[in-house]
Amino acid sequence: MEFRDIILLLHPVIAVLVVFPLIGILVNRALQVRQRRLQTLAAGKSKIPATVGQEHTQLGRWLTGAVVGIVLIAFANDIFGNILDKQLWAKAPFQVVFIGLLFVAAIASLYLLYQAKQKNWRGIFATLTGIALVVLGCQDGIYRKTDQWYISHYYHGLTAALLMIFSLSILPDIYKDKTNRWRKVHILLSSIALLLFIGQGITGTRALLEVPLTWQEPYINMLYEQKCDTKSCTIQQLALPQNPKYK
Repeated sequence: MEFRDIILLLHPVIAVLVVFPLIGILVNRALQVRQRRLQTLAAGKSKIPATVGQEHTQLGRWLTGAVVGIVLIAFANDIFGNILDKQLWAKAPFQVVFIGLLFVAAIASLYLLYQAKQKNWRGIFATLTGIALVVLGCQDGIYRKTDQWYISHYYHGLTAALLMIFSLSILPDIYKDKTNRWRKVHILLSSIALLLFIGQGITGTRALLEVPLTWQEPYINMLYEQKCDTKSCTIQQLALPQNPKYK
């Protein structure tokens, strides 16, 4: 297994070890927050501790960072793998520098979003983070499956990340709004994001089967070129270079 393959596996490893456990705990805390609010309105008190709201907020902040982080890792693996394969640093050095700056901008904007207090600045940094993710996702080398966007791991993941960024940007407004408008928006967006995360578990498993390791790529590319995914076909053994990794 080459270094690029190890980087490829970082994305699902972090998702399994960090993101999905956070989602489970976050959903549990969200249900407790709602239950406590209903009990307080009905009886004036609740056995659920008040700290559950703070825990829910903190877990949401962690989840946003984790989701954006694994999206950037996936993008970096595909984009820089494509740069290495096509030697773009020699053919289009400006493009490579621009892509690198986009990664820096995404990380910096997310960090500043966490630090921002004023509503306008939160909106600006959330927008910049989202734009950086979208532009990076449009780069060559990204495994998108646009023809099947409705079951695409890329589109589900990017949409979920954008929803998490927006939810983070409106977080202070939820507690200041006495009309509960922002709370309802937050609940709606979080419910959609949860469905997308469930879809991510399914489409991510499929993507792991479809995205080949480095040594498998020549064979898999030949299968796709002959459209063996839609019809029966036979391929000849590839004449691979004399390299120990192909033996």
